[in-house]
Amino acid sequence: MSLLPPIEPCDPAPLRDRVVLVTGGAQGIGRGIAQAVLGAGGRLVIGDLDRDAGRACLSEWAVGERARFLPLDVAREPSVRGFVARALIAFGRIDGLVNNAGPASPEIATLSELPLADWRRFIDGHLTGTFLCSKHALPELRKAGGAIINIASSRVLQSEPHTEAYAAAKGGIVAFTHALAISEGPDVRVNAISPGWIATEGWRKPTARRAPKLLRRDHAQHPAGRVGQPPDIGALAVFLLSDAAGFITGQNIVVDGGMTRKMQYV
Repeated sequence: MSLLPPIEPCDPAPLRDRVVLVTGGAQGIGRGIAQAVLGAGGRLVIGDLDRDAGRACLSEWAVGERARFLPLDVAREPSVRGFVARALIAFGRIDGLVNNAGPASPEIATLSELPLADWRRFIDGHLTGTFLCSKHALPELRKAGGAIINIASSRVLQSEPHTEAYAAAKGGIVAFTHALAISEGPDVRVNAISPGWIATEGWRKPTARRAPKLLRRDHAQHPAGRVGQPPDIGALAVFLLSDAAGFITGQNIVVDGGMTRKMQYV
């Protein structure tokens, strides 16, 4: 008699009826994750500072009551508290949280000229926002046996000049991830995704949307043969939110087409 379990068919909707919050979910990588959640059968609440982008998402998706947009400033605790409360009013539960929001452009002034306000903008927008959203969603995530995904960056492994604030914030997110995974396990799983070069120009709100201008050499830098796209991150996010990833927690998964593994001298 075999002691192995029988082969089970794959679930075509691994997030069926689960409620997932995605911060910064109206554009770019966040929108790619949000659409992947909907495609996997989930229910979605996106929070974003850009109201036009959020409303455009709902209009373009046309999924009825399965998706909601709520204005959100992740660096302000009253805004985060209200966002989580309104998500609960809308759907009655929270099964997943994706902490994606934060300033996107990593290149700022040299460190000797960097105003403290700019430093705090990156730390608060990424790291403090991740803390606040996790803090307020955790009670519901514990009840649901849910999962948190924190969006970090391949810049926790490699850097360009004058990106100290961004790198510090993202590095803090990776450390926060494994610390929280230990604190909240086994009730809540916590993982990070570190995207590499992801072309997001086509995933902006309609008035800012454009085709990315990519050269052959841009793609050639990646052993996978191309620059990444938001659905590449969305696919992994769905997996990490699903039961299939039930034995994965405290990890930082780099999704960069192999770019950080390739020696480059130019």
